[in-house]
Amino acid sequence: MFDVGFSELLIIAVVALVVLGPERLPKAARFAGLWVRKARAQWYSVKSEFEREMAADELKRSVGNPVQSIREELDAVGKDVAATGQALRDDLRDAEALAKADADTAVQDIPAAADAAPPTDADRPAPAGADDRGADAASTPEPEFYSDPVPFQLTPDAPPPDADAPRRDGTREP
Repeated sequence: MFDVGFSELLIIAVVALVVLGPERLPKAARFAGLWVRKARAQWYSVKSEFEREMAADELKRSVGNPVQSIREELDAVGKDVAATGQALRDDLRDAEALAKADADTAVQDIPAAADAAPPTDADRPAPAGADDRGADAASTPEPEFYSDPVPFQLTPDAPPPDADAPRRDGTREP
């Protein structure tokens, strides 16, 4: 900006000393230093604010519009769900038509099958040596696979049944 070297600063200092004098020069130097410090602080403040705004703008550009992207993804998923739902409705409609056709065919086949059906067990006579336990067999309970004659009971006063057994390390409880 300004190209001020040491020689120019020396000339300005000599002129200020001659014009202001030795009594007012320190006060004027402090005043000038104060203004330079305020100007620098203001410049750094503006610079840092500008950099923050640029960083925020860059972040917004890099992220994009998240609401818009989510909305687009949601619309795409909604279209997929709608297409899948339509496909399921079509498949269900086809399955209903097929089941109805099968049911109609089965209903038409029932009279023909009843005429050609073989005799059932109720129509046949019982063999001569058949066991006649029909009512007793239904009322008897099925046998249990395991039945313990003495159920295991542990009372607070009784020691456990394996109290006398040695431990894994070969010692016994005292």
